[in-house]
Amino acid sequence: MRAILPMAAALMLIGCASSTMDTARGGAPTAQLASHKAPELVAQCIQFSWQEEAVFGDDASGYLQPRKQGGFTVYTREAESFADVYPEAGGTRVDYYAQRSDTPALRRRAAAATCL
Repeated sequence: MRAILPMAAALMLIGCASSTMDTARGGAPTAQLASHKAPELVAQCIQFSWQEEAVFGDDASGYLQPRKQGGFTVYTREAESFADVYPEAGGTRVDYYAQRSDTPALRRRAAAATCL
């Protein structure tokens, strides 16, 4: 019984984040980045960089999930920022989305750029 409540809460958060991400994907990304590295490596690097408490403090979160269309999505709590990581012609494309243009969003964008 105790395991059911945390699982239900996690599934609700994923559902809310997914809806937010789908809405954002309807528009243009905040930034587009490219790399010659493999998508898996870029996605893992972004995830780990977003979990850096020294940079993001209490807001340090980074979750990674595969996309049905291929590639990966790295996202924060409530999908305030997320990055879609796709294989593209010998490398990787990263579409970065942010709900706001504030300091944490700019830091996450910069952290993602270091993974290229």
